[in-house]
Amino acid sequence: MTQLLRPEGLVQSPAFTHVAVVPPGATTVYVGGQNAVDAEGGIIGGTDVAAQVERVMANLKTALAAGGATIQDVVLLNVLLVEDVDINEAYPAAAAGLEGATPPVVAQRVAGLGVPGALVEVSAIAAVVR
Repeated sequence: MTQLLRPEGLVQSPAFTHVAVVPPGATTVYVGGQNAVDAEGGIIGGTDVAAQVERVMANLKTALAAGGATIQDVVLLNVLLVEDVDINEAYPAAAAGLEGATPPVVAQRVAGLGVPGALVEVSAIAAVVR
């Protein structure tokens, strides 16, 4: 079973852990950057970052499922936010999408993303123990 750790001496957050330890034999699933797009590539949510995050998380779950993983199997989440996005508007939708999972998270502000109109992009690494 994967262990998610919150070591003493580091900030203690209910939203994320600092360390993920993946056991030998686990299957690793890598999910590339997911944006708030539909199956045809159209942006969902317009300029509403919460609506975009909701779709991003749905797309992430679809991608994870294709690899035999769930959101609970994520051991590292990478989040890219366009620089003027209000993280306070994005966070509730992200937290809901994580369904209580608390993987280590890397968040970065960027000037723009590859998909025109995208405000958020999320990639992930998951480990599935069978």
